[in-house]
Amino acid sequence: MVVYLDHAATTPMLLEAIDAYAHALGTVGNPASIHSQGQSAKRMLEEAREEIAATLGCDPIEVVLTSGGTEAVNLAVKGIWWFRNRGASRPVILAPGGEHHATIDTLEWLEQHEGAIVDWLPLDEDGLVRPDDVRAALARHGDSVALVTLLWANNEVGSIQPVREISAHAAAAGVPVHLDAVAAYGYLETDFAAVRSASGSSGGSGLVAMSVSAHKIGGPVGVGALVLSRSAIVEPLLHGGGQQRQVRSGTQDVAGAVAFAVAATHAARNREAEAVRLGGLRDRLIDGIRSSVPAATLNGPSGAGRLPGNVHVAVAGCEGDSLLFLLDMAGVSVSTGSACQAGIPEPSHVLRAMGRSEIEARGALRVTLGHTTTDADVDALLSALPGAYAQAARAGFADRSTSLGA
Repeated sequence: MVVYLDHAATTPMLLEAIDAYAHALGTVGNPASIHSQGQSAKRMLEEAREEIAATLGCDPIEVVLTSGGTEAVNLAVKGIWWFRNRGASRPVILAPGGEHHATIDTLEWLEQHEGAIVDWLPLDEDGLVRPDDVRAALARHGDSVALVTLLWANNEVGSIQPVREISAHAAAAGVPVHLDAVAAYGYLETDFAAVRSASGSSGGSGLVAMSVSAHKIGGPVGVGALVLSRSAIVEPLLHGGGQQRQVRSGTQDVAGAVAFAVAATHAARNREAEAVRLGGLRDRLIDGIRSSVPAATLNGPSGAGRLPGNVHVAVAGCEGDSLLFLLDMAGVSVSTGSACQAGIPEPSHVLRAMGRSEIEARGALRVTLGHTTTDADVDALLSALPGAYAQAARAGFADRSTSLGA
């Protein structure tokens, strides 16, 4: 039996979401068609959109369904930047270090192909961006800022960012904000309207866009959403049909939306109780790791400052990759960081942004808990970890140079 403790990469699909998905797949009809079958599909789609919107604190029309979090991030960041530079020169994008690669790679593409200027904001030792640093950067760049983009909660170290304060500074400067809420959704209260209201966001300034993904909350892979304020305007990535507010074209995935809605409703209904349950398991795991592997140092804040299911440690004297493979051989699935970097092992860029050395970053291990996690799963990891660490420490650090081309 394999113990799965990598829920931040993807979480097992809920049985009720699978049932809803299979049932919806049996419904024939393009939701853009006029005939009765098409309209039946459209009704299912729009009911699902309403349910998803209810869990995000937004209006249904503000939910733009996508193929996942990565597309939602691309649509928000590129779309806002392109629109804000239409007839004006606002090349600057403000973003904290340690963002998800969906954002990093998008920003680097805009730099290389569109002339964007990215001002990477520093993280503190807990992986947090200081609101005063955002305010200072907004003042420094003035009217040249196109947008601010940041994670609501860091997908690697679990740090929960002060998004209301940051959005308030951006709103005061007349600058739009995009939040990548993929890691936060289902675990924190991600209420779009509440953040807009609390931060004084209005029109196209402050919080205007928020990205989420279904497969992180028990829904299917390949479905996500961009929450886009009614007052926000973006240039679309895709053209042809304009099915969703002329923002995203393409035949909409009815079955995916229906399953997403089921998972979203389940996550919202159980969020508070699940946060307490997972927080207890997380803290027990942190205490157990500290006791059994004194070389392990917790990364990110403690308690309420981090995601309830996130444990991220740097283990001195060994490679995180070695620990991962040894634990995998013992039947426990964990990770060293994001699964979205094409499976390429590298020192944690998040830890590097937090000021850690490359050696510390190479010893990273991420354990993430979810709806299937039990006390027995935590016990299994704590039982396997000391032996895995002993072997990994004997192996030490791998020489990353190769003989290719020699």
